[in-house]
Amino acid sequence: MTTTTYTARSITPRALKELRTTDDAGRRTDGFTDTEGGSPLRCCLRHSEPGERLALVSYAPLRRWAAETGATPGPYDEQGPVFIHADACAGPAGDILPFTGSHRTVRRYSAEGRILGGRLVGEPDAFRQALREAFDDPAVALVHVRAVEYGCFLYEVRRG
Repeated sequence: MTTTTYTARSITPRALKELRTTDDAGRRTDGFTDTEGGSPLRCCLRHSEPGERLALVSYAPLRRWAAETGATPGPYDEQGPVFIHADACAGPAGDILPFTGSHRTVRRYSAEGRILGGRLVGEPDAFRQALREAFDDPAVALVHVRAVEYGCFLYEVRRG
């Protein structure tokens, strides 16, 4: 029996450095102090705590992945809002799948960056099965886990 581990990938340190100056929509990044906490941080894959300095930026995950791989996502090249720390942080701690306490969409993409389908996941225990099913399809190159409420990108999982 083989056990496959799926690792959530936060936004890369290089991309974070760029996003902390100018976001993927070309806007200057401004930080703010989080007074309430609870925002899903894509830099360290945890929820924010009151008093932390955050930035809300536009992020284009497929565009950045395509630049790495040579994919051409065409109209699937979308950008959306994500919370990050306004200053560098230590990144994710551990290899757990974060943000599984709410309904999420597991969206599948081909090596060309085209959507191949998706699945609604409602229970925390169902995430690994949804990822296993996604990567059982050899055409799937990566998966985005997204919030259902707003469709926001939370993190990606890649094959291998």
